[in-house]
Amino acid sequence: MRGPGDFDGAFAAARQQHPAALIAVEDPLTITYLKRIADFAVAEQLPSLYGLRGYVEVGGLISYGANLDDLHRRAAGYVDKILKGATPANLPVQQPTKFEMVINLKTAKALGLTVPPTLLARADEVIE
Repeated sequence: MRGPGDFDGAFAAARQQHPAALIAVEDPLTITYLKRIADFAVAEQLPSLYGLRGYVEVGGLISYGANLDDLHRRAAGYVDKILKGATPANLPVQQPTKFEMVINLKTAKALGLTVPPTLLARADEVIE
């Protein structure tokens, strides 16, 4: 998809394929329309997995990905070093170190799914 006008065609193509689930890839377009994607998954009775908790907060089923709050805190440390004179090219590249899983039980119920207790126990947050 290249723009918002491509969603209808993508959703129609997905319906024709009868997928068993939906996995969303994060990019500026999909993040902008995360609720539309999550709503599509629920309307089509598709279990869905996302990399950002925002999808689950608006009705997606499960997210597992980097903790954005932690990334923002760590980025602030980089800004501080740069403002104190560090050369950005000399700073090491960092990868996420904290990950989080969020599960939306309201969505699971709407999809007729039972989330195993072991998965619920591992979740960082459960939306009820």
